[in-house]
Amino acid sequence: MAKTKKIIEEHKSETVANCDHPKVVVTVRDNQQLAITNRDVKSINIESLIRTIRGQKVMVDFDLAMLYEVQNKRLNEQVKRNKKRFPDDFMFQLTKEEWNILKSQIATAKQSDSQTNGDLKSQIATSSWGGTRKLPYAFTREGIGMLSSVLGSDTAIEMNIRIMRVFTAAHQIMENNAVLFQKVLYLERHQLETDEKINHILTKMEENSPQLLPEQIFQTGCVWDAWTYVSELVRSAKERIELIDNFVDDRVLSLLMKRGKSVPATIHSRFTKDFLTDLEKHNTQYEEVKFVQLPHKNHDRFLIIDDSVYLLGASVKDMGNGLCAVTKLTATPETVLGLLK
Repeated sequence: MAKTKKIIEEHKSETVANCDHPKVVVTVRDNQQLAITNRDVKSINIESLIRTIRGQKVMVDFDLAMLYEVQNKRLNEQVKRNKKRFPDDFMFQLTKEEWNILKSQIATAKQSDSQTNGDLKSQIATSSWGGTRKLPYAFTREGIGMLSSVLGSDTAIEMNIRIMRVFTAAHQIMENNAVLFQKVLYLERHQLETDEKINHILTKMEENSPQLLPEQIFQTGCVWDAWTYVSELVRSAKERIELIDNFVDDRVLSLLMKRGKSVPATIHSRFTKDFLTDLEKHNTQYEEVKFVQLPHKNHDRFLIIDDSVYLLGASVKDMGNGLCAVTKLTATPETVLGLLK
């Protein structure tokens, strides 16, 4: 006990200097820390101390104690003595999880404040943590209004008037903008409904669109169907296209122009002067298509798309003129290309 009195006497007039903040006098009393600043409490932004907890606008006990210029312990003692005046809709105690979240928010605010010369809020919050033994209490607007009657000081009454005005102003802002908020909610709801409809339409389009089947047979005369199918194969390429076909003409170049940008394309075929002339003119204007002379004639035709190999039942330029098929093989592109040598 004597040691405690000695500590109290030593700290009664101790001033802690901080180059970024006003001077703070710290008094130790009953193991509780109370930070009292010589900065005017009236300059504090009360709105920044109003917090949303459990969906309600509230203020916590240590912030209120700071505004009333009393110890947090004394404030809670007065509330406890007048428990009947503070039902559950006036005051509630934070859970451990809620308190941890609040501490995290205050720490973030404190860090931000220290970068802009700080304010009283961060100083008080920091000092109160050191002496807080129990979970803090949160007071609703009605509970705060009741506090001035149990504290009874002129400071508490004056500060309560300020706090009530802030709560009232916030409520009026909500009421004045209620129509605007309703319109925003309507637009958001309408946007969600529109997005759902668009997604539904896109899904239906995807379900009903032609699929790239591993096997496809075209009867005689289905020239357009065959051309469309091979065109979709070309469009699907992401890494490379290689066509192995004894007989090609400018129609093959038109087909390869459907590929994605920067997808390399190579034609393995027999030498024809007319086609090489077409290829040279094509390459002067469009992305290059490489040509590789086949060392000998091949009976079948192959189309390599990335890592897939398709066996073509007819030359690309003749697809659909007669009964033909396109079949996806299990062989690798390297196997087929290796057999060309």
